[in-house]
Amino acid sequence: MSGVRLERDGRIAVLRLDKARGNAIDEPLVEALAAAASGLARDPEVRGVLLASAHPKLFCPGLDLVTLAEFDRPRMARFMTSFSAAIWALYALPKPMVAAVSGAAVAGGCILALTADYRVLRRGAAIGLSEVKVGVPLPWSVTLLLRASVPPQALARIALLGSNFSDEAALEAGLADELAEAEGFEACCRSRLEEFADKDPQALATTKRWLRESTLESMKAGERERLDGFLDGWFSPGTRERVQATVASLKAKG
Repeated sequence: MSGVRLERDGRIAVLRLDKARGNAIDEPLVEALAAAASGLARDPEVRGVLLASAHPKLFCPGLDLVTLAEFDRPRMARFMTSFSAAIWALYALPKPMVAAVSGAAVAGGCILALTADYRVLRRGAAIGLSEVKVGVPLPWSVTLLLRASVPPQALARIALLGSNFSDEAALEAGLADELAEAEGFEACCRSRLEEFADKDPQALATTKRWLRESTLESMKAGERERLDGFLDGWFSPGTRERVQATVASLKAKG
């Protein structure tokens, strides 16, 4: 699968982001994530999923602006529809999922981490939603995902200020559930996942479904009608200018 590597270690499956440009999110990546989530949901041998990165100091920097900046409105609409489908598939996964946030997880990277049941953040790594700084609203499904994941008092700082958080501040904001040191980081994440995997799979899956189904239903019911609002922001002159400046900077760095 393009940009995603699926590994198996007994009853644990590792869904590992492994893509050029630091796991930046593009069409093949979201399609691969959706397909992987669908397959894992049906696999009776899998008792837990670790969402991790092949890059030791980077989880995911968000959307692949170098690629997406070239999209016209219809193609961007198709991409966002696929992105939403990937979010739904990950969020609805009946198996427990732990996100091993080994490095920066901003914008789309934070969104992927929020689909997990539990997030372990490496000390010093930043996590947050920076969309407002670029000039686009949070997509509808992401807004509901965030609201279901963090305490209400953190919403303004995360969604409206676009702040990044690390260490204890990330815990306080609800973007991380646990901090871990770089040494032995993934082993710590796997240990936490094993705690979930030890639970009765049917009881866990049913409880997880009941916890998430109303949010998931609202995501699916409202995404299409609110897509134009996101696209209006994405294609506004100010946002286009900021995106193009970011793309030029990325290309200059090689």
